[in-house]
Amino acid sequence: MRYLSVLLVFLLLTSCKEKSNSNEILVSNYFNYGDSLETAGVKMIPIQTPVGEFKVWTKRFGTNPKIKILLLHGGPAMTHEYMECFETFFQREGFEFYEYDQLGSYYSDQPTDSTLWTTERFVEEVEQVRKAIGADSSNFYVIGNSWGGILGMEYALKYQKNLKGLIIGNMMASATEYGAYANEVLAKQMKLEVLSEIRALEAKKDFANPRYMELLLPNFYKEHLCRLDEWPDAVNRSFKHVNNEVYTLMQGPSEFGIGGRLAKWDVKNRLKEIAVPTLMVGAKYDTMDPKAMEEQSKLVQNGSYLYCPNGSHLAMWDDQKVFMNGVIQFIKEVDKGK
Repeated sequence: MRYLSVLLVFLLLTSCKEKSNSNEILVSNYFNYGDSLETAGVKMIPIQTPVGEFKVWTKRFGTNPKIKILLLHGGPAMTHEYMECFETFFQREGFEFYEYDQLGSYYSDQPTDSTLWTTERFVEEVEQVRKAIGADSSNFYVIGNSWGGILGMEYALKYQKNLKGLIIGNMMASATEYGAYANEVLAKQMKLEVLSEIRALEAKKDFANPRYMELLLPNFYKEHLCRLDEWPDAVNRSFKHVNNEVYTLMQGPSEFGIGGRLAKWDVKNRLKEIAVPTLMVGAKYDTMDPKAMEEQSKLVQNGSYLYCPNGSHLAMWDDQKVFMNGVIQFIKEVDKGK
C-alpha cells in the first residue's frame, strides 16, 4: 500500500513537471522572434514611396502563425501609443500583433513632402508592412480605429485577398455623414453659449487660438472622444506626439467633423465589395453615429456589429471590457471558420 502511494506521488510530480516544461516551451516560442539582436520586437520597416524610401516604426508582440494582427492608429499622424491597451489583452490570448506608427507619425520617419499624405499612398504602405511581417490571407487581421478605420476600409477594398479578418472601430464610411452627425446631432447637445463661441472661432478660422481647444476639450472631447475622468498616459502621449501638419492637412483642425483632404471621402456605396469577415464597432457617445456603424455591418457581405453602451470614440478605453471581449471573440470565431 505504501509502495502504491509513493508511486502515485511520483507520477503526479512527473506529470506536473511535464506540464510545466510544456508551458515554458510555449512561452519561449511565443516570445522567440528569431532575431540575432533582441530589440523587444521593435523594427524599422523600409517603405517605398513615389518620393523615395523611408522607414516606419513597428513593434511585434508574440509568435502565432495562425493570427497576425496589425493595429492602425487614428489621426492621421497620431501614434500607436493610445493603442497600447491591446497589449495585455492580446498577449493573454496568445495573438501575434503589431503596433505601428504610420509614416509621418512620431516614431517613424517624418518627411515633409505633402504629396505623401493621401489615402492611396497610405494603403500601399500598409501592404508593404503586411509583407514585411509575413502575414497573408490565412492569418492577417487589421484593426483600424478612427482614421485607421478609413485606412482599414480602403485597404480591404484593394487588398482583401490578403486579409482574413477586418475590424473597423469607430469610423463611419462617409465623411459627409460624419460631419452631418457632428454638426446636426452632437453640436446640439452642447450649451448654446459654448457652441456659439466655437462657431465664431471657426468662422474666423482662428483654430490656433488657445480658446478653441479650451472649449472643445471639456465640451466635446471629454464627452465624445474619451469619457474617462483622467485620460490614460498612453492617450496623453499620443496627443502630445501628433504631427499637426499632417493631421490638419488631411483631417482638418479638430475632431469636430472632417475639414481637410478627407472632407469628401466616402466609400459607403462600396462596402458591399468587402467579403472578408468584418466587425464594425460603434459606441453610444462616439463622434461617429453608432447606428451608421450598425448599418455598415449589414452593408459588407459578412459583417458583425459590436455596440459599446458606455463607450465613446476611444471605446477601447472607456468601455474596455465590452470592446476587448467583443474584438477577441470575433477574432477567435473567424480563426475557427465560423
